[in-house]
Amino acid sequence: MMEANGKDDLKVPLLQPAVSLEVKVFEPNQYDNEKIHMVKFKIRGIECASCVTSIESVLEKLNGVEKVMVSPLEGHAVVGYKPKIASAKTIKETIENAGFEVDGFPEQDIAVCRLRIKGMACTSCSESVERALSAVNGVKRAVVGLALQEAKVHFDPYITNTNEIIEAVEDSGFGADLINSASDANNVQLKVEGLHSPEDWNVIKTALESAMGVNHVEMDAEDNKVMVGYDPDVTGPRFLIQCINEAGAPSVYHATLYIPPRQRETEQQNEIRMYRNQFLWSCLFSVPVFVFSMVLPMLPQSGHWLDCKIHNMLTAGMLLRWILCTPVQFIIGRRFYVGAYHALRRKSANMDVLVTLGTNAAYFYSVYILLKSFTSEKFEGQDSFETSSMLISFILLGKYLEVVAKGKTSDALAKLTDLAPDTASLVTMDNDGNIISETEISTQLIQRNDIIKIVPGAKVPVDGVVINGQSHVNESMITGEAKPVNKRPGDKVVGGTVNENGCILVKATHVGSETALSQIVQLVEAAQLARAPVQKLADQISRFFVPMVVSAAFITWLAWFATGEAGLYPKHWIPKAMDKVELALQFGISVLVVACPCALGLATPTAVMVATGKGASQGVLIKGGDALEKAHKVKAIVFDKTGTLTMGKPDVVGAVLFAGFSMEELCNMTVATEANSEHPIAKAVVEHAKKLHQKYRSSTNHVEEAKDFEVHPGAGVSGKIGDKIVLAGNKRLMLAYNVPLNHEVEDYLSETEKLARTCVLIAIDGKVAGAFAVTDPVKPEAERVISFLRSMGISSIMVTGDNWATATAIAREVGIVKVFAETDPVGKAEKIKELQMKGTTVAMVGDGINDSPALVAADVGMAIGAGTDVAIEAADIVLMKSNLEDVITATDLSRKTMSRIRLNYVWALSYNVLAMPIAAGMLFPFTGIRLPPWLAGACMAASSLSVVCSSLLLQSYKKPL
Repeated sequence: MMEANGKDDLKVPLLQPAVSLEVKVFEPNQYDNEKIHMVKFKIRGIECASCVTSIESVLEKLNGVEKVMVSPLEGHAVVGYKPKIASAKTIKETIENAGFEVDGFPEQDIAVCRLRIKGMACTSCSESVERALSAVNGVKRAVVGLALQEAKVHFDPYITNTNEIIEAVEDSGFGADLINSASDANNVQLKVEGLHSPEDWNVIKTALESAMGVNHVEMDAEDNKVMVGYDPDVTGPRFLIQCINEAGAPSVYHATLYIPPRQRETEQQNEIRMYRNQFLWSCLFSVPVFVFSMVLPMLPQSGHWLDCKIHNMLTAGMLLRWILCTPVQFIIGRRFYVGAYHALRRKSANMDVLVTLGTNAAYFYSVYILLKSFTSEKFEGQDSFETSSMLISFILLGKYLEVVAKGKTSDALAKLTDLAPDTASLVTMDNDGNIISETEISTQLIQRNDIIKIVPGAKVPVDGVVINGQSHVNESMITGEAKPVNKRPGDKVVGGTVNENGCILVKATHVGSETALSQIVQLVEAAQLARAPVQKLADQISRFFVPMVVSAAFITWLAWFATGEAGLYPKHWIPKAMDKVELALQFGISVLVVACPCALGLATPTAVMVATGKGASQGVLIKGGDALEKAHKVKAIVFDKTGTLTMGKPDVVGAVLFAGFSMEELCNMTVATEANSEHPIAKAVVEHAKKLHQKYRSSTNHVEEAKDFEVHPGAGVSGKIGDKIVLAGNKRLMLAYNVPLNHEVEDYLSETEKLARTCVLIAIDGKVAGAFAVTDPVKPEAERVISFLRSMGISSIMVTGDNWATATAIAREVGIVKVFAETDPVGKAEKIKELQMKGTTVAMVGDGINDSPALVAADVGMAIGAGTDVAIEAADIVLMKSNLEDVITATDLSRKTMSRIRLNYVWALSYNVLAMPIAAGMLFPFTGIRLPPWLAGACMAASSLSVVCSSLLLQSYKKPL
């Protein structure tokens, strides 16, 4: 038994505290079939049984609290409560009001889900969905992306769930489908065959739940599917499939991987097909109506039969136009009625409201003319059936073209998603490293530590490490770097890249959602969902736009009707076959349908969507519209030195020994102290010291381990080796520990720093024992980049922890004038804040290791050379390569994007400002130019389309360098 459990089990107390035993008693649905949330508090001040009774009594009186357990020995309280009634915050406040102090307040569990939203057309729609989601009890935050047609919802899983969230969206008049939830990160869906009874399902569920590493199992009996959540460090999809298949004795179960169809592409195609079909059906009826109304009456020989009277003044043409127009108005145009109904029900207005008002006015006025003609022997009037039918046809055409264009805005994201191959070659190896078997499997079945064979021309399926073979890998699709990278055993490879010329064996290290490619896709999707601050203009306009348009249309109709009735304009202004009432009505309808709120709503999100996708394809990951907008305002860029302006691969070019110490002792102390440091310079020093140690070594190779190791940010490290105190760092560290620097040391420091080298001093027991001169070559493009930034009106500043002489020499080499040296990470952030206090928008470019405070403090943080580490939270923009030219690309792309957004807004606003007066007939008295309603509808559709096409022009963006 001891061997099975291991020696660590000896540390577990035989008698567990009462709290841990009682927690296991709870069943989630024990109370009223409602989930009970367990929460644990650390409470100070519990001294006796009386204190326990006091806490329990006040909590038991709290509405929603079901169970309380207090452990006086540990000072813990475990509380079971109903999240829909009580909250952890209320419980904490109740304990504090009883006179006790709560230390460990648990963070609230927040779940995240993404939804595909159907039916959004403009900003008003996205705002309505956002309001509906925010109104759901338990939803903490909801973000809706119009261009992406998605929503990201943060919610408390103990209060609500995804079904209730979807229901809220549907109640507001839109469709919603669950894309995924945060818990899907390590989930797999399996299709199971051979299930014939509930007992079969129970067998499979029991087998999976008892398997190592399985977190949860969800059964879908209707579709014969099983969703399994698992720990990728313990198990994987292949083992789960094997588990199901082996559970089938004597029955036979067969499990296979289920890959859900791609929703975005499928729904885009369905939407395109729907609008195309609706437009074609509409044309089938609208074109004859248009011909009967506008074309045939101009051809007397062909159109006289249309004037044949059927009853009283009702003609054959009028009746045919009504029969053909009605299906367009109420069947094909039904979507506009549904959209308008839901919009009005939620007390808002959108494009559907305007279209419905305009088409209904034309249709029912025409019906009135038809009925009047049917009942009167003398009435003469002209119907407008062609207005409503042609209007709906042109709007559907515009929607069709708009959906096609919007689909192209996500092309970059689709290309990223398609980079990973569908299958991979899994190999099995014996203990000697020989390949025993080779099997082709789905990429989604790859598990951590699997060995994958990658032949020339094949794509790398997942992130991993090369264990055998050598090749060149093209990483341009991930990093934008066109030059193939040489890969040897020990080198990392990234999923989605292409193996060019050699056969390599790769050990999988990151699979599924953990791969760099998956994280890039997630980051770009999040960026396209995030709303840019400039979008606020469209949001504000959309709130009053539709009511204003309706008012303007009514005033237009009233003005023309009143002036016509009063005879204030000559009769020859009225077109042939039209009366003054119809003329006024047509002007009013034209105002209704020419106004376009959709163009305003699409101006920002479509541009952001294209720009973030284009940036990702070039190795520049922009985390949303906020970062994109701030980057174009940048007037100063602060650069870190090591790894940013320099290559980040320091090399020791000299070592000197000062009196009183041997080279062997110096190397031993240096290796022992610097070995614990992650800094690139420390690693270079350790490597060089080891080489010197081998050269001068005596009979012993043993190096002691440093104790009391401490990092001094921006200065160096210290530690205790045996009974000796060792310091390794710069001059500032020596002065801080009062280590004297004689003339010999000072001269060496001065000489080294003048050569733009970093001097690492090693002090043993308060005396400088030796020094290492370290050089880090400047990146070849650094000078060119700094010069180009200057031409863009952006000043460059260098902030480094290195000494002044080295920092100044490097700055002079690349063309930077302003330098801050000997600055620790916190000091870098302070320097940025000082620049911001002067009103300057500041960007920080760092390697993302020790620059986090500065990256956060800057208006825009750029993490350069992040490689596969795309999850740097501190940065606003992640530059995949170590190339400084990407700093210019990020800044220039943001400027081009903001310029495009402004152009979109200028066009959208100018269109509405100019089109509405023309539609209202302002030019008609002077020029005779009139905008018929069907033509006004075509203009409205063209406005939205033009904004989307304008944003698509960003796909032709070229790097300035």
